[in-house]
Amino acid sequence: MYEPIFALFCERVKESIQAGTFAKLTLAKTMGDTEIKNIYFRLLLNEDDTFSISLTTRYKTEEVESIHTLDEALLILGSYIKKPFLTALLFTTDNDITFKVNKKNAGSIIEQPPTFKNASPVMLEMIEKGIV
Repeated sequence: MYEPIFALFCERVKESIQAGTFAKLTLAKTMGDTEIKNIYFRLLLNEDDTFSISLTTRYKTEEVESIHTLDEALLILGSYIKKPFLTALLFTTDNDITFKVNKKNAGSIIEQPPTFKNASPVMLEMIEKGIV
């Protein structure tokens, strides 16, 4: 089962935000031709110097944005694993972390050198304000 590995991936997401290295997160690689194309996970800075997560769900014909707490957003992402997404990509300034689930329902995490040199602009602002 992939769930324990996805839980580890979620911990890596939280760690990247706490460490100030978060750049980007997206779900990709759907099973077959689906209405939903991908989901983007972005940090939002609130007026009270807390942060929320913006989930932008891109469909064939439209985009829908919703705002959540970090835990809610990770639960929502988890609900899309295998229904229909097979891959979650976390980009940090330390490394790129890819979660994949295969046809046998096994999860894996692959780490590669970082794509992004800088954290997301909101992450940088959160660091500047001492939120993380």
